[in-house]
Amino acid sequence: MNILVLGGGGREHALAWAIKQNPKCDRLIVAPGNAGIAAIAECATLDVVDGAAVVAFCEENAVDFVVIGAEAPLAAGVADALRAAGIACFGPSAAAAQLESSKAFTKEICDAAGADTAGWAQFDTAAEARAYISDKGLPLVIKADGLAAGKGVVIPETLDEALDDVKAMFGGAFGAAGSSVVIEEFMEGEEASFFVLVDGETCLAVGSAQDHKRVGEGDTGPNTGGMGAYSPAPVLTDAIAQQALDGIVRPCVAEMARRGMPFQGVLYAGLMIKDGHARLVEYNVRFGDPEAQVLMMRLGAQALDLMLACAEGRLAGEKVNWADDHALTVVMAANGYPGDYAKGSEIKGLEALPEDSSHMVFHAGTKAEGASVLANGGRVLNVTARGETLAEAQERAYAMVDRVDWPEGFCRRDIGWRAL
Repeated sequence: MNILVLGGGGREHALAWAIKQNPKCDRLIVAPGNAGIAAIAECATLDVVDGAAVVAFCEENAVDFVVIGAEAPLAAGVADALRAAGIACFGPSAAAAQLESSKAFTKEICDAAGADTAGWAQFDTAAEARAYISDKGLPLVIKADGLAAGKGVVIPETLDEALDDVKAMFGGAFGAAGSSVVIEEFMEGEEASFFVLVDGETCLAVGSAQDHKRVGEGDTGPNTGGMGAYSPAPVLTDAIAQQALDGIVRPCVAEMARRGMPFQGVLYAGLMIKDGHARLVEYNVRFGDPEAQVLMMRLGAQALDLMLACAEGRLAGEKVNWADDHALTVVMAANGYPGDYAKGSEIKGLEALPEDSSHMVFHAGTKAEGASVLANGGRVLNVTARGETLAEAQERAYAMVDRVDWPEGFCRRDIGWRAL
């Protein structure tokens, strides 16, 4: 079959890598792709948030199945356009994608479903939000209601900082995403990511991971899109996963169906775990980044079969076959990230690194210029390895990192520290 993946980051490189291994895949196209993806798939120039353009491209190229990697095309209704044209697609409708595109919508669904999550309040003006913060005091979590590329969440350390954060959000720090703000109760515990495929009714857990959001070692400094991840997450035990599935995910999926907006795709539940109990931090409606990189390393070719079953409404008969191993990915980012950073520096040494079922460098923000690979984003490479133990996966990943010749980049040296 001919398959199109929408996106151009490390998540999409990992998805393409897993799909490519499946014999069902005859032709693989990724739009827009990047320098690493170009080595395993055709890259196409396409406006991925324009549903009509995506449908036309699929018809011209006899595409049988579309995997939507990133959140923006989902929020823009690309999945709706594809389904209306009779093209199989992995990803929720725009209505169902509100579980990520609106924090307040998710909270309303959780309240209706009785799903355990943090207490919350929504504000449409800075004055109301600042008054609420002054009355409540800290600790609190402040979130831009809309999509902010993983960066619209702050946990202020002082009251003045909290008031400034609200002012910045309403002042346009996160664009239109901050035109409304959700302020939540601060939840203590350890955070983990739980991934569940949903075909509208059936829920199938497909793994766990733990991301490292802060830029500095020991989880210090500002939040980023993610500086590394590992899978599985030991804190998310089988018992806690079952509790999250039964008490959070399934009730929310049932509530979505009841509202006439059944969810079809992957639900990424960010969970806060304390004393053996999980509460929902937030939902995303696509595979995480960089969590997808470690999940795809462990899932391999079966990822395509599972996504197809999800798109075709037949998850009830599927099961996931996990290797009893671990995967870890280290994000190499441009100096200055998540603040200002320069693009265009050359990355050397990649051609000498191993590429097999246990070692991969997934490209996140790169572009090719002749025979050279140049940095073209904040998060640039995802150096990923598997091992029988997490320690072995970590050792292999950092051994690869140390062979990358890129003085203009940096990484955290402690990915996996919570589990290790």
